[in-house]
Amino acid sequence: MILCMDVGNTNIKHAVFDGEKLVLSFRISTEYKKTSDEYGGQLITILGNNKITQDDIDGGIISSVVPQLDYTLERMCRNYLHFKPLMLAPGLKTGINLKVDNAKEVGADRVVNNVAAVRKYGAPLIIIDFGTATTLNVINEKGEFTGGVIAPGIKGSLDSLVNGTAKLPRVEIERPASVIGKNTVTNMQSGIVYGFAGLVEYLVKKIKRELKCEHVTTIATGGFSEIIAKEISCIDYVDKLLTLEGLRYLYYLNKTEE
Repeated sequence: MILCMDVGNTNIKHAVFDGEKLVLSFRISTEYKKTSDEYGGQLITILGNNKITQDDIDGGIISSVVPQLDYTLERMCRNYLHFKPLMLAPGLKTGINLKVDNAKEVGADRVVNNVAAVRKYGAPLIIIDFGTATTLNVINEKGEFTGGVIAPGIKGSLDSLVNGTAKLPRVEIERPASVIGKNTVTNMQSGIVYGFAGLVEYLVKKIKRELKCEHVTTIATGGFSEIIAKEISCIDYVDKLLTLEGLRYLYYLNKTEE
């Protein structure tokens, strides 16, 4: 079995694969001050609760957009799982061309999403990740990453709204019954859900026009992908495990090269 870890600004998503079979997936909060021992203890407990031992895990790979935690999590893997994880970084083979001004600027999570989506769905593609930021990746007909869009994230936008005002409450991010809200909570839910649906729909429309392709497949992933996908017709597939499946593929691709 292998452990795949996708380290985001809000959550660290984990998956344990046995070959191509997903055995376990879970997420924990990203905490910058937590030590390798604290992360390790938490991980071993979760694995144990699912009848997976340290010895069952043969290797692993980490994709991270939080550099401060790279050493902590690498040390955790060494001390608690007894292997050195692969880190998604320049030099690791991905099999995808990054046709952008500076490939080093592209976040690790976006690279992994590109790799997984091209393998699974072909090209051309638009990959929308509803994470801490809302990102849209554009893959041309040749399977090359040509750029994209970074917009505010759904949860971050709500946090900003709540923290920046005196009377607005923190609300659940869910679809209200109508666009026209009848109270403060449904007003806010409408602005978040329908507002982001409109944002994504407009951006996808503009991207497709620039790509000048007859058909472009649109994939949504990330925590809020299902909520937004229900509101717009431009999303073809919701694939919440896209990033973790991409990490699994990259692990075996690079292990084969050794």
